[in-house]
Amino acid sequence: MEVRHLRAFVAVAEEESFTYAALRLLITQPALSRTVQQLESILGVQLIRRTSKSFELTEPGTLFLDHAKSTLASLDRGVAAARGNTTVTLGFSWLLPTPWAQEMARYLQENAGLGVSFSRVDAPVQPLVRGDVDAAVLRSPVPRELLDKPRTIKLFQEPRVLVCSHRSPLAVGNPVLWEDVPRRPLVINIINGTTTPGLWPDITPEIVETQSYDEWIETVASDRGVGVVPDIARTRGIHPGIVFVPLIGAPPITVWLNVADHVSDDRARSILDSARLARTP
Repeated sequence: MEVRHLRAFVAVAEEESFTYAALRLLITQPALSRTVQQLESILGVQLIRRTSKSFELTEPGTLFLDHAKSTLASLDRGVAAARGNTTVTLGFSWLLPTPWAQEMARYLQENAGLGVSFSRVDAPVQPLVRGDVDAAVLRSPVPRELLDKPRTIKLFQEPRVLVCSHRSPLAVGNPVLWEDVPRRPLVINIINGTTTPGLWPDITPEIVETQSYDEWIETVASDRGVGVVPDIARTRGIHPGIVFVPLIGAPPITVWLNVADHVSDDRARSILDSARLARTP
């Protein structure tokens, strides 16, 4: 088994397409197919079930994917260390706090000689565990096991704002009471959103589930429901079909930073110190 076998399999699994994976790896599709078939032959199991119209990982393929990613991440870190890597990879989901992120990067460069590479990930927790990123910005809700780690620090709190379609009656912009939000269909991003039904323990709202930021924003824009996001989203001009509406009585969103276990103690301290020095939004 060679590294190229692992990189080929991971690319195909992530892209869910041999065509796009071949483009990503800058090789031909037949060569990519042969490489994956070689890996399956080495392992003695089928990793990918494919037809002309469908693609899915088999059960062994799903199990092997996490291990392959972890192995490649560990290898990449080893290569970076051997080359004297001076870059920290900071993971975030769909909204990076500003100006905190830029100031944190500046302090890290000035005080520790470390640059910052920003990496957008769908759900930051798994990349942290796998070692794909060195640190990650997390917004509540955050798993308890991460909050209890000494390398997790609370950065600040963000106010919430309501988001609705420009066709919604709420688009006139009058403030909305927090307790009135779930009286309408509520669009929730179940992968990395900051809004959950548990925020209203005495009310059971109608939920419209989405699995990415892009799905979420398009669903709200099509007037299938309202959403709730950090107020910083107002500054990003994220979609012409939505309107931001003030919320009264909404609980804030807590923003955390976690440094991954694989990062050395000295580097972890530098990251955490820079994070504390940076100006909050």
